[in-house]
Amino acid sequence: MKPTVAAPASVRSRNSPIPVPKAVIPAPSRKPTTSPVSDLCPNCGSSHLIRDEIRGEIVCADCGLVVDQSALVSDRGQRGSKEDTGREARGWGPVISPLMPDKGLFSEIGVPTRDFQGNSLSRNTSLKFYHLRKLNHRLRAARTHQRNLVVALGELNRLAGVLGLSREVKESATYIYRRALEHKATRGKKIVALVAASVYAACRQCHVPRTMKEIIAHSKATKIEVGRAYTLLARELKLGLKPVEPRDYLVRFTQDLNLSKEVRQKVLELLEQVEQVYSTSGVLPNGILATIIYIASNLMGEPRSQDRIAAVANVRP
Repeated sequence: MKPTVAAPASVRSRNSPIPVPKAVIPAPSRKPTTSPVSDLCPNCGSSHLIRDEIRGEIVCADCGLVVDQSALVSDRGQRGSKEDTGREARGWGPVISPLMPDKGLFSEIGVPTRDFQGNSLSRNTSLKFYHLRKLNHRLRAARTHQRNLVVALGELNRLAGVLGLSREVKESATYIYRRALEHKATRGKKIVALVAASVYAACRQCHVPRTMKEIIAHSKATKIEVGRAYTLLARELKLGLKPVEPRDYLVRFTQDLNLSKEVRQKVLELLEQVEQVYSTSGVLPNGILATIIYIASNLMGEPRSQDRIAAVANVRP
């Protein structure tokens, strides 16, 4: 198709709109990136051609003629943003995910049954793909710690899904478990116990109110195994976690009990009075908070039974 050329200024009427060259119109989301081209314009013979890297067009800067619309785009583009990845976006490769054993860097080979033309694959071709998948799986878990990570991260995702934990907590737990593997602190310990201990440590690091009883209730390890694994991780990795305070569970317990804002404020006042008189260190924090919530709810006219509060706080009435 013959390209159209803008009419000269002497031929246009006063009421006719002035055509705007395509190279002048900016892209809706990004400013066009242009670079000079050494070819000549077939209309005016000008050598002042501009390559629009976003649209893939070559435009004459003098007469506005679109010389070519199928130019190759040499810009790599951005595959992420600072809001999505938390760091400067890169122009190559996928985003690294610490929640995957291989961090998402290995290739995945599917189970193809047909080729690109829709024909069924022959037996020899299917066997080749089968052997490729087997070799790829062996390379992904070639070492012992990689096979350990495959099992551990699967259990971690299951446990975090049951507890309703955020991605931040899961990434923190994954980082703790990877450090334990590097320090060889996982020898002689069950994977499920170490995963539960890592999740509990990550909850304390991220200030997420989860008790060890809740994590053990959904874990496949016993209380003794999880306790020993947590002590080992805290000692070997030098986590330096601060003791859990009763106020860390305040928002969660009051929301589960459907208490008002006034009751929450009264609980804070009573808690401050208790901390000024008595030392709460070494005492079960959720038990202290459950007692204060019971007193405050009765004082503010929103009574809750001891059994209900104890069930929410996971303590005995």
